[in-house]
Amino acid sequence: MRNDLFASIDMGTNSFKLLIVQANPSGRFLPLLNLKEPSILGRGSSSSSSSIISDQSRLLSLHSLKKFNEVIRTHHVPIHHTRCVATASVRAAENQIQFVESVKETVGLEVEVLSGEQEARLAYLGVLQFLPLFEKLVLNVDIGGGSTEFVIGKRGEIAFSCSLKLGHVTLTQKFGDHGENGTEKVLKMREYIRMVIKESGLSQKVKESGFEISVGSSGTIRAIEKAIFCGYAGEFVDKEVLFRECKKEWRFTKEDLRKVVDRLCSGEKREKIRRNGFFKRRSESIVAGAVLLEEIFELLGIEEMDVSGYGLGVGVISETLAKVFDGYNFNANARWCSVMQLATRFDENKRMSTAVLCAGIARDIFEGLRTCDEPVDNDFRLAVPLDHKDLEYLEAACLLHNVGLFLGEKGYHKQSYSIIMNGNHLCGYSAEEVKFMALLTRYHRKKFPKIDHGSFMEFQEKVKQKFEILSAIIRISIALQRIGCTNHEDLEFSHSAEGFKLVVGQISGRALLPSVPQLKAQDIGSELTEELKYFKMVFKKKLLLVLPSLTSNKS
Repeated sequence: MRNDLFASIDMGTNSFKLLIVQANPSGRFLPLLNLKEPSILGRGSSSSSSSIISDQSRLLSLHSLKKFNEVIRTHHVPIHHTRCVATASVRAAENQIQFVESVKETVGLEVEVLSGEQEARLAYLGVLQFLPLFEKLVLNVDIGGGSTEFVIGKRGEIAFSCSLKLGHVTLTQKFGDHGENGTEKVLKMREYIRMVIKESGLSQKVKESGFEISVGSSGTIRAIEKAIFCGYAGEFVDKEVLFRECKKEWRFTKEDLRKVVDRLCSGEKREKIRRNGFFKRRSESIVAGAVLLEEIFELLGIEEMDVSGYGLGVGVISETLAKVFDGYNFNANARWCSVMQLATRFDENKRMSTAVLCAGIARDIFEGLRTCDEPVDNDFRLAVPLDHKDLEYLEAACLLHNVGLFLGEKGYHKQSYSIIMNGNHLCGYSAEEVKFMALLTRYHRKKFPKIDHGSFMEFQEKVKQKFEILSAIIRISIALQRIGCTNHEDLEFSHSAEGFKLVVGQISGRALLPSVPQLKAQDIGSELTEELKYFKMVFKKKLLLVLPSLTSNKS
């Protein structure tokens, strides 16, 4: 089992989500895997305060959870690092106990049914891993399918929390699809939302507590922010414009939200087609979610809202990390947050998964080289010692190396460099550190770096040597991913008098190499061959690359 791997399962009203991360004692982590399965837990009656989880919903839920459990086992996540939580639909179910027992008996997972206040707190802890707001008094809003959670917190401590039975799925069920008589339905929905919020006393409590900044942490709010970012309320914005004018923060104003809501509620047939194309599966309930958020803005006095890419699932893992690692604090990821924000801003899920895989491969090679450099091995010494900050720069460059693909494949490494250098995105890093990481992305492909080039003039000799080492690592890591390496846990890095050896246990997907033994250099592919040559030039030793059914001894 891998003691640095952690998993959370969020059993939501609208979907089940699995998150697996790799973490270190400092609290900095990489999201290795995100999986989502549609749920029908929220498809029951919305007319009563409780409901029944039907046999069909139970069976579909068990199917999804079995799939998740198999993935967790495949990744060797320790059982005590795995946590499964359920939210509004299970919380309100009359047959909650039977459902939870069924999951335990059939799948082997212990389900924690969260109270609304617990759910709100965990969503807030997730926000602290994405936005540097630890010292701020934060009002966090998390709109789910069956309920909406509100919390006011500072430094990881909760001043106030509340959960209301207002969800985008249940509101859509209660007031119907925004079609015929759409304007009337939206008005009735607004009246109902205002009634529930006013009767809860939420507005008064928020007014008494106050807040410095408001944050949204749910998929619905992220979808609205993306719509604003992409110009959904007007004409869609050209990618070149988005690149040039990209905001540092994930944020939108009350006026931005109003424009999106007006567009969504326009009632035009072509607008519904446009909505379905943009929001896809979420389009069914996005009107209810957007109207709900607009009413929350109005009633709680919110003028603008920051948006978090992390929410409940990360909050669950953060709480586990605090129990496992002594001295862990919820502000551990302060500057790492800005790396994840930038990577997530420009990368689609598929590109992000690729970047995370590259980071995992690079980390294993990095740690392998550091082990080879230990005093017990007198045959090899790194030109300069590597430390935990170097690993952070390497992982950051891996996560950011392909953000330039947002503008297209041609010259994307140069675009990645420009985004990092010119956008003022990375907070907490010095100008030299930012440039170091940007250059790692610039030279992850095509031309090899020449440290006598003007770009490196401001770096000290020791820093230049570190750059060459990290550059060789990131280039090999990306090349391995491109040939079909899909799991960094299948790698084994070692050293002997003959040189280094990297054994890859699994190759799949879009492999560039045919599965035949005794491959010659020219058959491996020019890209990988050149990377192996560069690796040898940097480390003065060849790398033996062993792939499934392949033996490659290249220098």
